[in-house]
Amino acid sequence: MPATPSPAPFVATLLCNPQNPVLEPTLVETLRNAWGGGEARWLNPGIAAEFDLGAMPDTRWTTWEDLQALGIDLCVQPAAGRRKAMLLADMDSTMIEQECIDELADMAGVGAHVSEITARAMNGELDFEAALRERVGLLEGLAEGIIAQVLSERITFMPGGKALIATMKAHGGHAALVSGGFTGFTEAVARDLGFDEHRANTLLAQDGMLTGEVAKPILGRQAKVDALNDITARLGLTPAQVIAVGDGANDLGMLDLAGAGVALHAKPAVAAQCDLRVNHGDLTALLYLQGYSVEEFAPI
Repeated sequence: MPATPSPAPFVATLLCNPQNPVLEPTLVETLRNAWGGGEARWLNPGIAAEFDLGAMPDTRWTTWEDLQALGIDLCVQPAAGRRKAMLLADMDSTMIEQECIDELADMAGVGAHVSEITARAMNGELDFEAALRERVGLLEGLAEGIIAQVLSERITFMPGGKALIATMKAHGGHAALVSGGFTGFTEAVARDLGFDEHRANTLLAQDGMLTGEVAKPILGRQAKVDALNDITARLGLTPAQVIAVGDGANDLGMLDLAGAGVALHAKPAVAAQCDLRVNHGDLTALLYLQGYSVEEFAPI
């Protein structure tokens, strides 16, 4: 009896914003033929497709650039083990569409100044911990209840997050939210999206008012790496079994360590350091990258 042939070592995934399904069969077939790929598999018509590859294409990044102009993301990754057992996710501008500290600062009347610091910190231009302390200091005197107000009035979820978590958990996965933001937000976001656990910084308050300080130690880049190692060790997993997602410089450590590190709508300097870049798709892109078809998505 002949041996079963080995699967192709790589898989290419093309996807786009589900709200703007521009992925055409002709484009997928043209690229598949140019790269000598296997038969195309449609994971969601008009939105996501994939095909196997025998080798990493030399023209991967030039093709990626061309497709970006069409509103299409292209990811090429090893095929083996791409279905992961754990999701490790950043919160701000990843699982939610806002930066919580910017929203708090806006309520305090210092929004523009804080937003500028946030953008520079997330792009890796500033030390994360120093930038966090500076921004938190500007919140001194705000009523602690402002957190609940921001949550109810200003925070919206990134599309696809509930489907991502529900589907991975339906297949036995574990979901952890790890943020350089604040527990007052991660607790609510983790609960509403279905995360199994969350870690973040704690804003200090006294007599119902924010003190302008954050509890130590500050959770930054290394703490996210530590969280990945701690949680996988506790669950009996390896980092290779993790898919991590984030957008800022403080996410790079965990994105590099995880088996699949996805830069989602990331700052350019951050995306440039990641092989898996999603600029157009939503969080369901992380399911397509693992080979899930839309028919396999868990109901939400």
